[in-house]
Parts: sequence; structure tokens; C-alpha cells
Amino acid sequence: MSGTAEAARLAAETASVPVEVVDSRSIAMGLGFPVLAAARAAASGSSMHEVASIARAVAARTQTYFYVDTLEYLRKGGRIGAAASLVGSALLIKPLLHLEGGRIVPLEKVRTATRALSRLEDLAVAAAGTTPVEVAVQHLSAQSRAEALAERLTRRLPELVRLSVVEVGAVIGVHVGPGALGITVSPTG
Repeated sequence: MSGTAEAARLAAETASVPVEVVDSRSIAMGLGFPVLAAARAAASGSSMHEVASIARAVAARTQTYFYVDTLEYLRKGGRIGAAASLVGSALLIKPLLHLEGGRIVPLEKVRTATRALSRLEDLAVAAAGTTPVEVAVQHLSAQSRAEALAERLTRRLPELVRLSVVEVGAVIGVHVGPGALGITVSPTG
């Protein structure tokens, strides 16, 4: 997603203390859940290598799906062309995207926001399966829609351990624009 992990690797080579770099290959709570798991492991006395291993394992099992309310910001960021943006906007296309292997990849194109949010919810439920999970509903300037989505997920996920609703920061927001919603699902077992 950025050069941050590579910069950290370069810095680790010259650090005066042992450093192990973990690339979550994700953003927002796709990074947050591995960090929280690593912090718990460190607090319980795990070694640096065990902590890094736990972070990598959680990152590998964590899935993020998201929806953008407008194609304008993806176009401005060079993720889609002007023609695709114009056609998509005219047809009310709402892309569902997924983070896969450190890249943003299109998952589905859905017409209308209502259908897109319903499908986003279904994807999260399928990703959770029947295992204990932590879930984060992330948004940009869409608090009420995020809370409604979180409420529906609470009812649909029988093994939900913890659910958070968080607003994404400016670094992510500039690429997805206001109204964006994302769900990150992270197995806890």
C-alpha cells in the first residue's frame, strides 16, 4: 500500500536494537487488528519473534471489504480512468473493493448504494463464518450508516467477540472520499 514497510526494513538494518518489521499488507483496522494482537502477545511476555509471528498470522487471516459512495476520488487518485468514472456514476455503479495481498482489487460492481451496503454486509458475514471474530466498521463522514451497519452485523454474527465503529483518517479518506464504508473481519482463534 505504501513504501512504509520498506523504509522500516531499511531503518531496521542500521538500528542499534533488534527490530523485526511486519508488513500487514493492509490499511486501517486491517493493520490495527494485527497490531493489537501483537501488543497483547508482548504484554504477556512473548519474545520479539513470537510477537512478530502472531502479528503476521493475524494479518494473514484478516479480511477487509469496502464500498465507495462516489467514483470521483478513485478517479482523482488514478485508480480508475475518467471514462469508467463517468459511466459508473451515470449508471449508479457502487464498486465493492477488497484488500488482497497488499493491493486494492475490485470485487463486485453493484447498482445503488442500498444494494452495495447489503452485499458488503453479506461479504462480512461470509468472511466471519462460524469462528470467533473481531469486526471493525470503518467510515468517512458516514457515522449513521456505519452504526446501522454495525447493528445489523451484531445481529448476524453469532461468534462476534468485539465490534468497533471507527472513522478512517485523511490518508485513506483522500482516496475513498466521504461516504465510504469498510468492514474488517479478523478471526480471534
